[in-house]
Amino acid sequence: MTKVGEHITLDIIGTTKEYDPSIFEKVIHDIAKAAKVTILNISKYKFEPQGFTILALLAESHISFHTFPEKGIISFDFFTCGKISPSVALDIIKKEFKHTRIVKKKFNRDTKSLYHDIYSSSGLQKSYVVNNVIADFKSKVGQHIEILDLEQFGKSLFIDGEIQVAESDEYLYSSTFVNAGLKLNKVKEKAAIIGGGDGGVARECISKGFNFIDWYELDPEVVEVCSKHLGEISKKSTEKNSVKCIWGDAFESIKSVEDDKYDKIFVDLNDDQFCIDLAAKNMDSLVRILKPNGVITAQVGSQDKKPEQVKKWLDVFNKNFGNTTLDRVYIPSFDCSWNFSSSINH
Repeated sequence: MTKVGEHITLDIIGTTKEYDPSIFEKVIHDIAKAAKVTILNISKYKFEPQGFTILALLAESHISFHTFPEKGIISFDFFTCGKISPSVALDIIKKEFKHTRIVKKKFNRDTKSLYHDIYSSSGLQKSYVVNNVIADFKSKVGQHIEILDLEQFGKSLFIDGEIQVAESDEYLYSSTFVNAGLKLNKVKEKAAIIGGGDGGVARECISKGFNFIDWYELDPEVVEVCSKHLGEISKKSTEKNSVKCIWGDAFESIKSVEDDKYDKIFVDLNDDQFCIDLAAKNMDSLVRILKPNGVITAQVGSQDKKPEQVKKWLDVFNKNFGNTTLDRVYIPSFDCSWNFSSSINH
């Protein structure tokens, strides 16, 4: 990480009068003195019928005020690469301007970035700290694929803005996924994987001793970028002849598969409504290619964050198999527990 400076913004709320422009210039000089920064130039403009903007160009960056008298708000901005934090401005501003409260936001200006967690709520926003963007592109099938180096979780795959796996805890996801199916029976002859482009589930099937694995994946570019940048996850997923990759729409591909072929089917699609509907529409095909007493296991999302979607997944499996068990594991990079549903084809 390379730090370039510190930045604060202050929104001074509940100001009851329009201050004379000279007050803002005085405050800027007071702040500059306290922060030990050098003013190079000051530019200001008074709007009609009200409002005022003043900007001080610093040797170390800038200080500015912008007033909104009609809203009772004064906005302040201070960025500096100097040695003293711009937060020294807060006490000076508190003394000079009558207010009801001040909203302070502080930023470190550096080579790190923040990636918004899509599961954040309006009242609780969370972000991943990103040290580096390793890959960022749209695949030929239309998926936005990113490999980000996260400060806490290492190299991670994001698809369409949602984290899929992180190298620090991917094994928790993939091992729980495969073990959930094996808990219902131990047969490990032939497995089908629907999705799972990062390769973790395929790797776990290999490590558990499955003899033959058919891996149905829509987007070869996901597999390619994970193989290149997330090698610790996917390096063993295609190194044995037991794994056969079938590219394209999995549900179209399985139409030509013979009946009763697989002992295990692992469905690693997204947990959104589109994929729930897709699985429900094609469940007859999945039942057809699953051996009697075979097991189908799917990742169904998080009961912590999307309980309704987990319920919808379970409804699909109960309707088609009349039974389901639910396994769960906490995934630190997801910041929640994740669920895997398994059903036996009686």
